[in-house]
Amino acid sequence: MELEESVSFLKKCPPFQFLDETTLERVAFNMSMATYPKNAIILQQDGPPSEYLRIIKNGGVKVYRTTPDGEEILIDYRGEGDSFGFLSLISRDKAKANIIAVDETICYHLNKETVLHLLETSSVFTEYFFKSHLEKYIDKPFGELKGKSLYRNPDSILFRSRVEDIALKNVISVGESTTIQESAKIMAVNKISSLIIINKEGLPVGIVTDRDLREKVVAKGMNVSDSIKKIMTQPLIHIDSQNYCFEAVLKMIRNSIHHIVVMRNGVLKGILTNHDFMILQGTSPLSVVKDIENKTTIEGLIPESRNINKVIGLLLKEGARASNIAGIITEINDKLQKKLLEITEKQFGPPPLPYCWIVFGSEGRREQTFKTDQDNAIIYADPETKEISETAKNYFSSFSLSVKESLVKCGFPLCRGGYMASNPKWCQPLNVWRNYFSEWIYTPSPEAILASCILFDFRPLHGDFTMGMRLREHLHQTLKNQEMFLKLMAHLTIKLRPPLGFFKTFIVEKTGEHKNMLNLKFTCLAPLTNIVRLFSLENGITETATLDRLHALRGNHPIVNEFGEDLEYAFEFLNLIRIRKQHAQIEAGIAPDNFLNPNELSNFEKKVFKESCQLISKIQDMINKKYNPGTGAMI
Repeated sequence: MELEESVSFLKKCPPFQFLDETTLERVAFNMSMATYPKNAIILQQDGPPSEYLRIIKNGGVKVYRTTPDGEEILIDYRGEGDSFGFLSLISRDKAKANIIAVDETICYHLNKETVLHLLETSSVFTEYFFKSHLEKYIDKPFGELKGKSLYRNPDSILFRSRVEDIALKNVISVGESTTIQESAKIMAVNKISSLIIINKEGLPVGIVTDRDLREKVVAKGMNVSDSIKKIMTQPLIHIDSQNYCFEAVLKMIRNSIHHIVVMRNGVLKGILTNHDFMILQGTSPLSVVKDIENKTTIEGLIPESRNINKVIGLLLKEGARASNIAGIITEINDKLQKKLLEITEKQFGPPPLPYCWIVFGSEGRREQTFKTDQDNAIIYADPETKEISETAKNYFSSFSLSVKESLVKCGFPLCRGGYMASNPKWCQPLNVWRNYFSEWIYTPSPEAILASCILFDFRPLHGDFTMGMRLREHLHQTLKNQEMFLKLMAHLTIKLRPPLGFFKTFIVEKTGEHKNMLNLKFTCLAPLTNIVRLFSLENGITETATLDRLHALRGNHPIVNEFGEDLEYAFEFLNLIRIRKQHAQIEAGIAPDNFLNPNELSNFEKKVFKESCQLISKIQDMINKKYNPGTGAMI
């Protein structure tokens, strides 16, 4: 019975949970057990090395170091399922820290011979103790996990296959001087839907599809004796053959194309179509985009909007990383909103002034999963007269109200904070937007800082993008040397702490509808996003996506240089947990939310969750020290 109990316990503890049954039984057979009373010193700094790898069954320990002048430096608290003493055991070196029991604590003892044998025979065990936990959990699932990993599906296609693996190798092409009629015959004989056009040097310069023949030739009565060059689409969108298939899908969605040319070292190697992905998967995100593009009414878009959630299920099955899912879903949502805006423009007629429809929040950062609240605004050109100003105000007021209602029909809830273009405050000329940003930065208030966190993540979605670019330039010029604004932004960044208490216990709701739950978005993802935004504003980074910002900060920010990869892995993990939870809710017919009961996670997931929270807290402490030097108080 004791052996069975030990095996059952180890099955909940990483990395033992990934060992096979026979190995677990051998490990459990070689374990002993010890009880330590409260405040007992288990290992002492500079004292004898550990004789065992200790795994906490009940209770908890405090890990700390003592400086020569007697100052105590806390390193960690560890609880059930955690282990300690590994490095001291293996190196036979003196203990590097003090470890004391904070309560009566029961530990399993695993001798050195068994530990060494596991290091020699199990790569999972070795990776766990010798490499970054976060990197292993998120980016390296290992064949040894045999399907136990949460993060990858061995049968994935989009995210494990290279473009060259499925691209058509023998591409049919014609020269620029070939007639339309000759080209159409070649397409018919070879039963292909596209034709690559090459120049005199043999380089691909354009593409013609069967759609081009219908819309540019047949529908307009064009002379079929004209050269194919007159109807080809250029510039030619292409992708490198070594890219993954999901990158091709993203590019095709972003550029509204259904064929993409495959190149390798400047040489034409193949062509990919939406049909290729449908054959591979039975469905494709590109099919959803194509259906959206073919709609001409808001009513027609409503059922298509529901298909977006189905794509998330497909991507989860594919084993996609959270950033891949968010990237593809954001592109599809962008297409839906652009189409909705185009339809609304036709209903209202041409706008009196050029305008730019911008999105912010998770939309602005390209981090959407299931449909999020509406976060949008309108920037329009500065009117030259009061008459034009009044006309523009009336037009965009009615226009944005109609768009808001249409988005609701398509499943995009209203923003509770009112950050929508239908709110007159967020539908203004460019000059007013510049004044907003300047005022927030030069005379910051809590309200201004909150608005900055939301709106500074904006990106243009539709219309005249130059206005969005000019506002972005104004933002970064105005931010230079504004230490007070950055200090207040830093205060907000460290104020919202991850839900982790002493002894690595989760802080959850005590009462109410969400009792025993925590808000994953608000208490975990928001603090991480806030950290990366602060670093980006400090360094004038123009990217808005969190991962893009981290990549841009590499080499430019000391904290990101040290912890950038860990932040990236934590961001991926937390988002994936959120997506999987929401997908399960939708499958069960429940409206998705951001609340999570930590007890629903496996011990494996709990450990990564806790380490992610600890990482965020550690960086928040570093931010506090930078902006409030010389004190231990929070800024």
